[in-house]
Amino acid sequence: MNHWPFVIAAYVLTLGATGVLTLASLRAMRRDEGRAEALRRP
Repeated sequence: MNHWPFVIAAYVLTLGATGVLTLASLRAMRRDEGRAEALRRP
């Protein structure tokens, strides 16, 4: 039985999920940095 399709699918899923999590984290970080900056302004 050839196992390569499963291995490739696992890598694609892992890299895709990592990318989505990274983008979501960057988006939340930018939003919260903007909120923190707004609190600093008089």
